[in-house]
Amino acid sequence: MDRIRLGMVGGGTDAFIGAVHRIASRIDDRFELVAGALSSTPEKARTSGAALGLAEDRSYGTFEEMAEREAGRDDGIEAVSIVTPNHVHAAAARAFLERGIHVICDKPLTATQEDAEALRHAVADSKAVFVLTHNYTGYPLVRQAREMVAQGDLGEIRVVQAEYPQDWMTDAVEAAGVKQAEWRTDPARSGAGGSIGDIGTHAYNLACFVTGLKGAELAADLHSFGTGRKLDDNAHVMLRFDGGARGMLWCSQVAPGCENALRLRVFGTKGGLEWAQENPNELWFTPHGEATRRITRMGAGASDAANAVSRVPPGHPEGYLEGFANIYGGAADAIRAVQSGADRDAALGLLPGIGAGLDGMAFIGACVRSSQDNTAWVTL
Repeated sequence: MDRIRLGMVGGGTDAFIGAVHRIASRIDDRFELVAGALSSTPEKARTSGAALGLAEDRSYGTFEEMAEREAGRDDGIEAVSIVTPNHVHAAAARAFLERGIHVICDKPLTATQEDAEALRHAVADSKAVFVLTHNYTGYPLVRQAREMVAQGDLGEIRVVQAEYPQDWMTDAVEAAGVKQAEWRTDPARSGAGGSIGDIGTHAYNLACFVTGLKGAELAADLHSFGTGRKLDDNAHVMLRFDGGARGMLWCSQVAPGCENALRLRVFGTKGGLEWAQENPNELWFTPHGEATRRITRMGAGASDAANAVSRVPPGHPEGYLEGFANIYGGAADAIRAVQSGADRDAALGLLPGIGAGLDGMAFIGACVRSSQDNTAWVTL
């Protein structure tokens, strides 16, 4: 199968998430990086391009230049990865969507609701695929958990608990020159949400993806423990879902001892499930009144949904990069299907798209409004 010609906006050689996207795009050998606008500083962009082996004439100073010139080439990029700070997402995505170039964009969708609406219209007006990298939905046992909920193994869902604590911002790392912290604590680049936008959206998306539920109302307490920090670094959120289920979500970037401790628990009338990102090859299922069962990736009890996105035999762990690669693999399938005439929405399948992005923006906005109103209940 021919590789999809890929470009990248952001993600220069010193950017963590850019490297993750590049690795994920190549694990299944479905993409080839051929062009980039890898930094907002033109010279740094070209230096990064050279370090990654891009041809000099395809290493661009701006995403606008890249979109225009690549669209005019016979061998131009077919898709682009956008791995910039949040405030660049909308303009960059629109530049490529308007030219029919497929977009794979990091989350959250945008920095502002206004930008999110503009991007929604751009996706609707384009024939190109738009994928948002809520990468945790790519884990095999997350897919299995979703399937088990959908087929009724848990009965009617009653309680959903999601959490994502980290510790990397316990100190004022933004003041120490840590680039990833600098922009995440800047409302102009990150948007209205700090930890709630960065990792809270992952926890919320995972809860909705697995359960199939949509949030109806929430009450949020956002707080910044970092001295002078303008955006939240800790959030507690109570959730009410359509259909009556209740939920709780905690995210924090000031929890010493927690690295990337994303965890989901789902409880229904017939049983409960638990999955943890730091040990992703296990899913714990407890049918009501019975002993807890340990389901492993590709082991006894693993479903077709899990096996379909697994690569190596049981007992050999798969994790973060492979789950991320499943999003890229799904995006490659969707792109090729659309190029062959398939319906775009049908081709996306389980991939998070513009809808998931808009849900995330609604979640951030509701959390901010609620917290500003002394944790009042607000609608999503």
